[in-house]
Amino acid sequence: MVDRVLFVCHANLCRSPMAEYLARRLLADRPIEVASAGTDAVDDLAMHPYAAAVAAGTGVDPAGFRSRRLRREYLLGATLVLTATRRQRSVCTALAPVALHRTFTLRQFGRLAAAAEPAPGAVGDDPLRAAVRAAVRARGQLQPAAPGTDDLRDPIGGRATDFRRCAEEIQRSLRPLAALIGSAG
Repeated sequence: MVDRVLFVCHANLCRSPMAEYLARRLLADRPIEVASAGTDAVDDLAMHPYAAAVAAGTGVDPAGFRSRRLRREYLLGATLVLTATRRQRSVCTALAPVALHRTFTLRQFGRLAAAAEPAPGAVGDDPLRAAVRAAVRARGQLQPAAPGTDDLRDPIGGRATDFRRCAEEIQRSLRPLAALIGSAG
């Protein structure tokens, strides 16, 4: 079974594609597939130009990227689902309730992963699944975040600097995930 991380935002044009490309670079040494989709996406649109500039900075040409509307099967096939906002997390869990325990906002998961105790995976288990379990265990150890703390601000309508700022926040949230995966395997 292939491990997959699915990033979800509203239109799959800005936040989730940037997260997809940044995570792909960060997890390049791991056998993990990374994809993205949007709760309200129109299929087959190109990435926003400012988001594409961020994605190009990962060393991969984003010209072939096309938006995808979120589908239940994407959620069912994902080992970990990371959303841009709490609203999108709710949409994901309503669409596939079975994915509840592996669906988080990106910022929420970053906090949980940073607080998690590294635990090696079970025999035959992989580091991503072990990291998700460790983050789930950490949920009970942290105080709930203030409303809005978990939401990643949408840079749409902003300048290139707003997109870079969003990408930096994505990177900050992804680093603990990469470290937790590394410690688990």
